[in-house]
Amino acid sequence: MKNDILKTIISDSEIEQICKRLGAQISKDYEGKKPIVIGLLKGCLPFMSDLVKHISGYITIDYMSVSSYDGMASTGAITIKKDVESIIEGKDIIIVDDIIDTGVTLLNIVEYFKEKKANSIKTCCLLDKPEGRKVAIEADYIGTTIPKEFVVGYGLDFNGYYRNLPFIGVLKKEVYE
Repeated sequence: MKNDILKTIISDSEIEQICKRLGAQISKDYEGKKPIVIGLLKGCLPFMSDLVKHISGYITIDYMSVSSYDGMASTGAITIKKDVESIIEGKDIIIVDDIIDTGVTLLNIVEYFKEKKANSIKTCCLLDKPEGRKVAIEADYIGTTIPKEFVVGYGLDFNGYYRNLPFIGVLKKEVYE
């Protein structure tokens, strides 16, 4: 599997430092509050798992399963496959995702929680790929910015594979062409 990777762009130690930094900032910003941290499955799992270890204070955790990709291309629309179990109305929400690329998924989920009358909604993404943006949205907490390359690992996949890599790398073109 590692032979399918052209190059590593974020190492596992760099990811650990990002999680510590973001966790500390979220802890500071939510001091005295009890936010619900909502992960967007499946890509969020490694990132969210490591991130919440660095958030001090009271949090609860929930998940949503949404889809907007087919292979390596965004479809432009989202489908909710699994909704949150938590009551959202009046709560502070932190949406966690692996990457903000087109922004379509994140924008739709933010609007969804606004309709559910959340008290506040913030977004946290490990990766930001601004060159891919199709809608006007930026994450509130960003791990790092990456160029417009097809990346996998640490939750990011190609057709369900590569999520278990402990780093983030660029997939060789011959793998997906």
